[in-house]
Amino acid sequence: MLSDLPPQTDPGVLIDFRTSDDAGVYQWPGTGPALVQTVDFFTPIVDDPFTYGQIAAANSISDVYAMGGTPVTALAIAGFPDKILDAETIKQIFLGGYDKLREAGVALLGGHTVRDPEVKFGYAVTGAVDPNRIWANAGARAGDRLILTKWLGTGIVGTAIKKGRAPDDLVAHAVASMTMLNKAGADVFRQFAGAVHGATDVTGFGLVGHATEMARASGVSIVIDTSRLPLLPGVTTIASQNRSGGMGTNREHFEGGVEIGDVAPGIVDVCYDPQTSGGLLVSVDAAHVEAILAELADRGVPAALVGDVVSPRGHAITLS
Repeated sequence: MLSDLPPQTDPGVLIDFRTSDDAGVYQWPGTGPALVQTVDFFTPIVDDPFTYGQIAAANSISDVYAMGGTPVTALAIAGFPDKILDAETIKQIFLGGYDKLREAGVALLGGHTVRDPEVKFGYAVTGAVDPNRIWANAGARAGDRLILTKWLGTGIVGTAIKKGRAPDDLVAHAVASMTMLNKAGADVFRQFAGAVHGATDVTGFGLVGHATEMARASGVSIVIDTSRLPLLPGVTTIASQNRSGGMGTNREHFEGGVEIGDVAPGIVDVCYDPQTSGGLLVSVDAAHVEAILAELADRGVPAALVGDVVSPRGHAITLS
């Protein structure tokens, strides 16, 4: 739908929507950092309003981290149904979001709220990034290794929550993952800045979708070792009964570029599962993998080595 928009003519635009990156980047005239701008909002994925606000904020901020930037300011975006939600519930949503903004060191400047039949909440976030150190989709190189910094399966858990059949311990684990900022992971990768060639965060298009965008933008193929994927405990056992509409859409849109080896159906479901506030998927120089993983572990980041970047093959993604 966006393909017919006329091309950008502003020389300050370094990255825009055309490369499917996580955020746009704009360089002001002169020297200094560039602006990173992104926006994200969604309907409730959990029942508790404070937790919903936390997840929405962590999810919105994540796109700035995925570009190698530092989030600085935020504007709230919200839609609430008229005369259905009480004032305390709405207050708790905003307080949850503000809690995560403060943890990230992000200043809330204001926002905009409208009446909407369905609850929606999120933020437009502005950050700063060194224009010479942008982690774009197009940076992955053959020979790189892929690191993922969070567990997979939150979409399946969210669907199970809506249907009232999600185990309490699995919900708790999923909420812990979704409310975890990607700040610590991004800080570690910035320490190894020269070794980071490309990055994205795994959100609505799922692991396969976001890896596909990276592979296509970089002119490479990606091999994912599904035996190494960090999965929410027990999520594969409930996957077949809790497939979301987004999972089906992701599969329909991306499966033409995916080759699947001897992989269990539940694992394949998780690879297509749309994530909320997912982890960073980072393409790094192979020589620095062990040092990066060690530092991530020291910072409490549940990272895993999940695949390899290889020369172009017939498929963008191979699940092995």
